[in-house]
Amino acid sequence: MDAKAPITQDVLTIPRKLPEGPQNLIGLSRDQMRDALIAAGTPEKQAKMRVGQIWQWIYHWGVRDFAQMTNLAKDYRAMLADRFVIELPEVVTRQVSDDGTRKYLVRIAGGHEVEVVYIPETDRGTLCISSQVGCTLTCSFCHTGTQKLVRNLTAAEIVGQVMVARDDLGEWPVPGAPKDETRLLSNIVLMGMGEPLYNFENVRDAMKIAMDPEGLSLSRRRITLSTSGVVPEIARTAQEIGCQLAISFHATTDDVRDKLVPINKRWPIADLLDALRDYPKVSNSERITFEYVMLDGVNDSDADAHRLIKLIDGIPAKINLIPFNEWPGAPYKRSSNNRIRKFADIIYKAGYASPIRTPRGEDIMAACGQLKSATERARKSKAQIAQEAGL
Repeated sequence: MDAKAPITQDVLTIPRKLPEGPQNLIGLSRDQMRDALIAAGTPEKQAKMRVGQIWQWIYHWGVRDFAQMTNLAKDYRAMLADRFVIELPEVVTRQVSDDGTRKYLVRIAGGHEVEVVYIPETDRGTLCISSQVGCTLTCSFCHTGTQKLVRNLTAAEIVGQVMVARDDLGEWPVPGAPKDETRLLSNIVLMGMGEPLYNFENVRDAMKIAMDPEGLSLSRRRITLSTSGVVPEIARTAQEIGCQLAISFHATTDDVRDKLVPINKRWPIADLLDALRDYPKVSNSERITFEYVMLDGVNDSDADAHRLIKLIDGIPAKINLIPFNEWPGAPYKRSSNNRIRKFADIIYKAGYASPIRTPRGEDIMAACGQLKSATERARKSKAQIAQEAGL
């Protein structure tokens, strides 16, 4: 790839142009919404106030019908209904695991589909959202990596996943009801389908909406972006988003990481770690999370644990150990529980938090590394059948 070429892949996103029909207000920044309202005839002096009113109806109250925006004049509401829409991704299927995990298959423009996962825990509710349809990275342990990249998601499609989940959880506040600070959806992790830093602008714009205090109002400390190591975009993430950062690390030598996370061939471990050292200072995050999937006989030795400790020396960090979530045709096996505990103990004794992630939603293929759209699985299956039949 040309060193001067842009890192992000926005060429694969639906073109950012005004649609021929009514324009969707979801995903627009405050400035973009202001411009759209002015273009629709709103006086400039009123535009900022109107943005604030509409913004709160959409993102705080979860209202989709302009007629319900009762602090706006009836003729203005009629204009909005004529010129704009409030549209979210369509939920195609909803599955609930035995452990309470919910997986949604949602359909976006063009008929493409992505998966979204909600994980309830005693102290939080975490939504795992996608940033791309498919993925370019082909990480060998990840089921999503076997689905080719189709395109980037727009900001509307990214923040729309959050709103779809809040719909399903019944979590929009009710006007006039006592204020309830309890959050079923309290955390967002960008760990679903795709590499978020290959779709930087749309991810940034969507997360700014999620963090807006007059809307979804999620703290940046409750948003975690996971990257496989797109080094040139890490500093931008600190400066322009400021959320928590997780690194899909998974190996302690370049030889092994080249196989597990092929992007390592472009930005090897030393370059990645150099880019991470300033992140907590710039973003004001407490520490970086290193995600480490435990693969039997591949990256789970005592020597790996000791190398990992040396590599991250000087970086405020915790290490999330992830028992490998197997999927049909996966080329790896999960490390034994004893091996994982021994690995975790070495890291813990070195002074790092080393929680072992409890697999969630395995019975509905919703666990880490298992996401892949059902239609893509079906298409691949039909193609294989045709090939075997010589068609």
